[in-house]
Amino acid sequence: MTDKKEIAPTRISDCRTATKLVRGGTKRSQFKETSEAIFMNSGFVYDSAEQAAGRFKGENEGFIYSRYANPTLSMFEDRMILLEEGAEAARATASGMAAVNGALMSLVKAEDHVVAPKALFGSCLYIIQTILPRFGVNISLIDGTDIDQWKNAINEKTTCVFFETPSNPALEVMDIAAISELAHKVGAKVIVDNVFATPILQQPIMLGADIVVYSATKHIDGQGRCLGGIVLGSEEYVEDTLAPYLKHTGPALSPFNAWNLLKGLETLKLRVEKQCDNAEKIAAFLDGHPAVKRVIYPGQENHPQHALAKRQMSHGGTLVTFEVADNQGDAFAFLNRLSLIDISNNLGDAKSLITHPTTTTHSSVDDATKQELGITESMVRMSVGLEDVDDLIEDLGYALSRQNA
Repeated sequence: MTDKKEIAPTRISDCRTATKLVRGGTKRSQFKETSEAIFMNSGFVYDSAEQAAGRFKGENEGFIYSRYANPTLSMFEDRMILLEEGAEAARATASGMAAVNGALMSLVKAEDHVVAPKALFGSCLYIIQTILPRFGVNISLIDGTDIDQWKNAINEKTTCVFFETPSNPALEVMDIAAISELAHKVGAKVIVDNVFATPILQQPIMLGADIVVYSATKHIDGQGRCLGGIVLGSEEYVEDTLAPYLKHTGPALSPFNAWNLLKGLETLKLRVEKQCDNAEKIAAFLDGHPAVKRVIYPGQENHPQHALAKRQMSHGGTLVTFEVADNQGDAFAFLNRLSLIDISNNLGDAKSLITHPTTTTHSSVDDATKQELGITESMVRMSVGLEDVDDLIEDLGYALSRQNA
């Protein structure tokens, strides 16, 4: 007779972050595979016509169609729920912008009011500033770092507020707790784009936010392989408001991409912590370089919201923004001299990437707004990767040393 192995009655939800990232949400099929399975199918079959009818009525559990839900997507969603403290439910989307669009459009209707900072990623600003007003939604754009402007903008008609923290590309830090308190006084929902901080560094729901969105394309995948997004929040919001909107508008995530994202989550904590260590050293190097006009990094004491960043985030982040020389031509020359760091508008990758925001990620933002936000022609945004930090510093140092040569 074989002795039965005793297993500790540990729930994954009670485990620490690294364990959740490796084992959370996994559902094995009858074949007992080690790695999560990819269910690359659009539809599902039923044991009977009665079961099919009951499933469409919501009377029995199970999958109907991969536009609605899929086993591989469900595993990704479940793992993210475990990671995002305070989240009760989640829905994956085809991209980060599909997540932002779904979170906003599922909530608002004509004559509603939305408040957001001007400091947003170009596509997020386009949704807020251009798309929502087409449907009769009123918009207030403010300086998100000024809590008095939030107080003045939020009113009884405000349905939701939306902001990134840190922001793209100037790394402004918004006070999640204070903004949430103001919004909740009038019954407004708080949506936080947490893509720069990642759930490893910042937990917006625990600070008062209602809804969190991610471009999973960034750190969650972390290796430049695929697009993806996700929205997390309360079960009531996700099931009653978000899910019907996504179901009928169709921004469905591919099961193959969901599987890639599950694999990315396994190493997310390791990667982000190492990238933060590298970013801190790079920010320190740049801050003392004569060819650099300004360094923006929340982990440095000279950052305008450094004290707030320390309260909200466990590290300064994986991105460093800085200004070189005086104009676009000089910035381009600096970028073109880099030999190791790739010029790319993506971020959160294992490889270090750098971009010129005013001509790439924020090229659709008007010049007056860019000037107001401090997005200059000489600004570059670096997403720090996993390379040896000394190699990265040497690459930056060479490119900067030739600035006036």
